[in-house]
Amino acid sequence: MATFATPRRGDTFRLAMLVLPKASWWRYVRRYSGSELPRTKYRIAGVLLVGVLVTFLEEHHDWHPNLTSLPFTLVGVALGIFLGFRNNASYDRWWEGRKIWGSATNGARSLTRQILTLVGPQPGAIEVDTAAVARLHTELVHRVIAWAHALRLSLRAEDGATTLARLLPAEEVERLTTQSNPAYAITQGTADRLRDAYARGWVHPMHLVVLEQSLTSLTDVQGAAERIQNTPIPFSYTTLIHRITAVYCYALPFGVVDTVGLFTPFVVGIVAYAFFGLDVIGEEIDMPFGKDPNDLPLNAITRTIEINLRQRLGETDLPPMLVPIDDVLD
Repeated sequence: MATFATPRRGDTFRLAMLVLPKASWWRYVRRYSGSELPRTKYRIAGVLLVGVLVTFLEEHHDWHPNLTSLPFTLVGVALGIFLGFRNNASYDRWWEGRKIWGSATNGARSLTRQILTLVGPQPGAIEVDTAAVARLHTELVHRVIAWAHALRLSLRAEDGATTLARLLPAEEVERLTTQSNPAYAITQGTADRLRDAYARGWVHPMHLVVLEQSLTSLTDVQGAAERIQNTPIPFSYTTLIHRITAVYCYALPFGVVDTVGLFTPFVVGIVAYAFFGLDVIGEEIDMPFGKDPNDLPLNAITRTIEINLRQRLGETDLPPMLVPIDDVLD
């Protein structure tokens, strides 16, 4: 099946979210995997190298850059404010993404409950085909699960033929390869089946409105997720932050060497670690549905949805719940 979206930054990282159990302060300090260090270590090393070179020239060749620390103090304060603002905006996007998937989980559960209780022969029906009702319930609930998986696959630009083939007819899975929005197409197919059930007298007119509202809520959730995915933080703002951070950190040794002397590499290393780390954190979480180590665990969320909904059908051959492996939740 064709991928559903354009791959984004971070495709080389594992699809996961770092989930650390409660541990000592020292364990967090020593943690490398999933932290900011894998993406900042070379930048920090570059600043340290410049710091060592400037210190060597100052101590052994009496070379004075004739810079004071005042400009760096002023720029450092402004840079810290900008980085804090950008990180707050990135975290808001990350948290909103988590709330969106919480709404998706609740919406899928609510629609499943409504399908199982509201869809079927109405009171007064002469003939009741219980087997046909059970098949319809299974089909509709499987479609809700397929919608959740299709949304995840679309947000992560993954091929979903195998996943959707477990839940949908083969001919529909084939048709979805031609759709620009498979999750929306699945929702439309679900609405068509509810309309057919209504025509057979299996849905009360008042209940049809309730079911339609639940489908609409799923569409709203999908639209909210796509809004985050398709609206990154403005490129010019991110580029400006990267450039100012780089210029500041690499120029800092020239401004502090007269003051701190041999401690210049140590001082600039700490400052570079702080600013580069803040810069990387904001960049990593601004797209919460992606593949960076600290992005949302969409596989685990959709697996939970599938298990919950299939249990409502009485199914027992269920996939296992995903658990963290090496503190990483897929």
